Amino acid sequence: MTLAATPSAPPRGPMTGLAVQLALLAVLAVALGLTPAGLAAGVIYGLVLCTLLAAGLIRAGRTRMGAANVVTFSRAILVGGVTALVVTSFSHDISIPALVTIAGVALALDGVDGQVARRTGTTSALGARFDMEIDAFLILVLSVYAGDRFGWWTVALGAYRYLFVAASWALPWLNAALPPRFSRKVVAALQGIVLALVTAGLLPHYAALAALALALATLTWSFGRDASWLYKASRSRAAARERSSTPPRHTVLAS
Repeated sequence: MTLAATPSAPPRGPMTGLAVQLALLAVLAVALGLTPAGLAAGVIYGLVLCTLLAAGLIRAGRTRMGAANVVTFSRAILVGGVTALVVTSFSHDISIPALVTIAGVALALDGVDGQVARRTGTTSALGARFDMEIDAFLILVLSVYAGDRFGWWTVALGAYRYLFVAASWALPWLNAALPPRFSRKVVAALQGIVLALVTAGLLPHYAALAALALALATLTWSFGRDASWLYKASRSRAAARERSSTPPRHTVLAS
């Protein structure tokens, strides 16, 4: 007798993805050479990625990822390869063309998963969060690679997102929803383009420094504007709650 799959059944997609992640790392280790630290970083990344994704699917009551999440998961696996190569680069030379190619494909696929989700009617909070976290981690890894060559201040490009999340633990009003803004997407795309150009070594040293500084300045402006909007919105909500909780005043007329 065949039992139908239930939402409580363990999702198999993440485990399949982990196998693919390990296979990619094995190919990179044999073909390009990964240090033990680089290989370990890639394996740890893959384990954490698949564990969190499986937990997210279970929490959402789903056993299958869907086409859009498969695209995002494919990007995530490539980011694991980028992570292994970047950690390897700290102590050994790596293949820059290989790093740029893997990172470039991961960046180029950004947005494809969203289009697939919209066309198939499978948009979800899980998919949007998954896509956002993979984008953020890829930018962090590439900013670390840039930091090893242009100064560690460039890591701020990747760290901003995580600092914002950490700040939201102490300041809950930072967790409120933000209005959609096209400029936010432009700034995010700029980070990826600049880091890809810097990683590929396509810019002269001072031009690369200027591009990184511009990317950091626009990111600072974007996060600052969002934080300011969230603060003002929280003050408006607090004022509205105060007004609604204040009993109306009754005027007493003297006789």
